[in-house]
Amino acid sequence: MSHGDDSWRIRRTDADLERLGETESVFALANGWVGWRGTLDEGAPCGMPGTYLNGFHEQHDLTYPESGYAFPERSDTVISAPNASLVRLWVDDERLDLETGTIRRHHQELDLRAGVLRRETEWVSPGGRAVRVRSTRLVSLPRHRVAAVDWEVEPLEQPVRVRVCADLLANERVPERGDDPRAASVIHDPLTAETGSHDGLDGVLVHRTGRSGQRVAVAVAHRIEAPDDTAADTELTGDRFRLALTGSLRPGERIRVTRFAAYECADVDGTPPGELADVVVAEADAARTDGFDALLDAQRATLDAAWATADVELTGDPQLQRAVRFSVFHLLQAGRADGDRTIPAKGLTGNGYDGHVLWDTEGYVLPVLTYLAPELARSALRWRHAHLPEARDRAAELRLTGATYPWRTLSGRECSGYWPAGSAGLHVNADIADAVLRYVAATGDTGFLAESGAEVLIETARLWHGYGHFDDDGLFHLTGVTGPDEYSALADDNVFTNLMARRNLRGAADAAQRCPEVAERLGVDAAEVSGWRAAADAVAVPYDGKRGVHEQSAGFTAQPEWDFDATGADDYPLLLHFPYLELYRKQVVKQADLVLAMLRCPGEFTAEEKTRNFAYYEARTVRDSSLSASAQAILAAEVGHLDLAYDLFAETALQDLDDLGDKTADGLHLASLAGAWLVVAQGFGGLRDDRGVLSFDPRLPGKIDRLVFHLRWHGHRLRVTLTSREARYELPDAGPDDAVELWHHGERLHLTAAAPLTRPMPPVPDAGPPPSAPR
Repeated sequence: MSHGDDSWRIRRTDADLERLGETESVFALANGWVGWRGTLDEGAPCGMPGTYLNGFHEQHDLTYPESGYAFPERSDTVISAPNASLVRLWVDDERLDLETGTIRRHHQELDLRAGVLRRETEWVSPGGRAVRVRSTRLVSLPRHRVAAVDWEVEPLEQPVRVRVCADLLANERVPERGDDPRAASVIHDPLTAETGSHDGLDGVLVHRTGRSGQRVAVAVAHRIEAPDDTAADTELTGDRFRLALTGSLRPGERIRVTRFAAYECADVDGTPPGELADVVVAEADAARTDGFDALLDAQRATLDAAWATADVELTGDPQLQRAVRFSVFHLLQAGRADGDRTIPAKGLTGNGYDGHVLWDTEGYVLPVLTYLAPELARSALRWRHAHLPEARDRAAELRLTGATYPWRTLSGRECSGYWPAGSAGLHVNADIADAVLRYVAATGDTGFLAESGAEVLIETARLWHGYGHFDDDGLFHLTGVTGPDEYSALADDNVFTNLMARRNLRGAADAAQRCPEVAERLGVDAAEVSGWRAAADAVAVPYDGKRGVHEQSAGFTAQPEWDFDATGADDYPLLLHFPYLELYRKQVVKQADLVLAMLRCPGEFTAEEKTRNFAYYEARTVRDSSLSASAQAILAAEVGHLDLAYDLFAETALQDLDDLGDKTADGLHLASLAGAWLVVAQGFGGLRDDRGVLSFDPRLPGKIDRLVFHLRWHGHRLRVTLTSREARYELPDAGPDDAVELWHHGERLHLTAAAPLTRPMPPVPDAGPPPSAPR
């Protein structure tokens, strides 16, 4: 079925059919606008169907046993658009079903270079008829509305009668997961048919949602190759358009169906149903005119260009080499440059977290895309700017200044009904500001700063300045906030939040001076800028002098210790087995918090403080969140625990491929996938960017012989090659006059295309024995 380098392919066989949900997420294809889960062509058996459009959702009411002021009244949840990937088969009136009959061979393969999902199955029906089914599926990266599947069936030993039904189906049944608060809120039959039509063998369906005011249109066009006596007919109902082919096949004959689908959605008050239908019909017909091979060629060309920067070469561990490429592939197909679209926590791979956008996007995904595909990061940040009005409204509702971005959202409104871990998680505002500052520093995109970025920085700075207060000693405090660690809540002076707010305040002050027209339009004066700088300089950073460590938040190190010896393996994740009343008052950390502060704001800590802090919090962090392992790995590498860093790297890189948290079926963990690249670049490459310059302090674990990665900096492609002995920096595409300034282990370097630079690897710090960790 496949040829070439296995490090570019992810495979599953019939032995994996018991974990269909996981496989469907792993094999999901998307382009930042359309997403198809990797379900079997015939639609059953199935873990969870899913056809997603970026931002397409329905609303549902939030109910509370005891309501309160400013509690969100509604939430958004992602819903499936009509599914155009279905091709069902009957062999002598027996339906192809891998749970019946006999499987001789079943093989699925995600090709990370071609950007396609291939499938080959040899199946013997209960009646003894053997057939081979092959398919190739893609969601077009260059053509955002288009997805396509090329499907064929042939008999193997004897003639068979077949019926092939290529369906376009709305309101597919989605299973409910009531055993986990992180599971999606399933809305059954969310779409109402508005219109549908067919022309020959092609069809189109238009539906609308009930409450969110959105309309979706999907068109399908076909190419058919079949024996002359094959009969074709169509069937149209409100929720289904079906193309059916019926005939007999002898060995050596086949039926081939190539389906070209096009998707579009719009507000109900915007494009009328007929006009939306015309858009997708024209798009599907144009894709058919160009042909499936043209789509394949364009897909490969798009990915070849992306991989030139995004690829990571890791010598020494084939499993992790493949895992890193898998991670980066899904990041590349999660966003779009040609439209202000965000990236949900699960991308377009599943309905976990209701398809919401969380701080994962700016905290983990955009730091990667800023360096690999900055146009995707720009689009996601422009989406945040577009929803600044809702953030201002939310701040006003909470009686705060500036803007307060939502903890969970699809439409820009707050969707989190649990305010201690939602509204109180104010650090999301600093995470967004941090992503703006990093993007501008890495790209030099002053146009974006003036058009979007400065306004986001200013309004979030106003939030911090108004929310915090100065004490009698002149320290600036942020009280009653929830940091990244979700086993703590409503704490005072969470170090991560405080330091990120400091960065936000200083960044806004600088932006106001760089963009005076924006500052004037927003009414920013010199006194306000001075106030931001004063608050930033005076931010409180709690420190426990007795233990010699920073406190995650004020008083954290004085709280009771968690009894890890009495906590069994079946008690994890703790949130499903212990009350928050117990979690919130103990020294147990769900995910990196103080450690994440040391990563995002490294200049705020000395090397000795980082070593002591890391050991203290490693012993108390249970990693019940997939967000944690990457940050811990990066800091482990920095302080000198390279074997531990390598193990944590494997955990984040294999989070979904090995389904380490038993949650991959709900969709991929994009933040964890992003974490794999972050460990490569920031952990082993030692990349730091908090000062607005490129700085490297690399070190390699013994199990990695050679590591190569690339990143973009002010339009240049930088290649970094690491071995146990040396680091090499190159500008492979630069012109004769191009140059980049960077730092290697404290040494300032001037890099040009004509003069690649090689430096010895710095010594690894002696951090002592590896720190203890919860069992």
